[in-house]
Amino acid sequence: MMLARSLRLLGKQQKTWTILSKPAYSDDKSAYTDFGFQTVKKEEKAGKVNEVFSSVAPNYDLMNDLMSAGIHRLWKDKLLKTLNPNSRTVLLDSAGGTGDIATRFIQYVGEESSPQVTVCDLNPNMLAEGRKRAEKQNLNMNWELCSADDLPFEDESFNAYTISFGIRNCTDKDKVLKEAFRILQPGGRFLCLEFSHIKHPMLKSIYKQYNFNVLPVMGECVAQDWNSYQYLAESIEKFPTQEQFADMIREAGFSAVTYENLSFGVCAIHSGFKL
Repeated sequence: MMLARSLRLLGKQQKTWTILSKPAYSDDKSAYTDFGFQTVKKEEKAGKVNEVFSSVAPNYDLMNDLMSAGIHRLWKDKLLKTLNPNSRTVLLDSAGGTGDIATRFIQYVGEESSPQVTVCDLNPNMLAEGRKRAEKQNLNMNWELCSADDLPFEDESFNAYTISFGIRNCTDKDKVLKEAFRILQPGGRFLCLEFSHIKHPMLKSIYKQYNFNVLPVMGECVAQDWNSYQYLAESIEKFPTQEQFADMIREAGFSAVTYENLSFGVCAIHSGFKL
């Protein structure tokens, strides 16, 4: 019965995509931004994203495993290997959710080295889940409730910055990048792991069908939450291409900007240095 209901919802949802994609603005386009395929006022997006992550927080790790068949763990391991931190690394993991990257950071550096990591996120429910996990594993990390585009840290406070599957949800991506640049010390590294775009036409088509026809159904069946996973599919589709996002990172002031595609471009690791 659950699957049948989900399939009925799928038919209804597909009919609304065209409506959702119509612009909501009238005069000042700069006052609006995307929320999936919807166009909303900038001041409304953070609240809508908060609603999404408050809804998914209890099943966040389970759904990540199901949606990616566990491959997201390999992507995050690759991010840490790319960063290659040591005992002198002071990391800010922005939009850090349940602390996945921070946990890997501590394990990579070694607890005996007293690794320094701060996790920040806009959603208190996600941070609460992260704290629970850290306490269970006796891991020591700092937690900060804040937005990635308005960080409460002094200039040049960190020498490494990561953001994993988070910048896609931010209202002002350019401001997030500028904030990352501001809080990094000279020589500091910026790394972003984010869903991206497959170039191969056949694989791209299969991936798009999976995102729009499977993810929402999976969300409904497992977490009784269609809308959050519909938003996930739409937000992936709306995110800039690898080259476009690399240009945005350069515009924020970063040098030696590169990216590496993972899983044919399902996601990518973007890198830049503050020189």
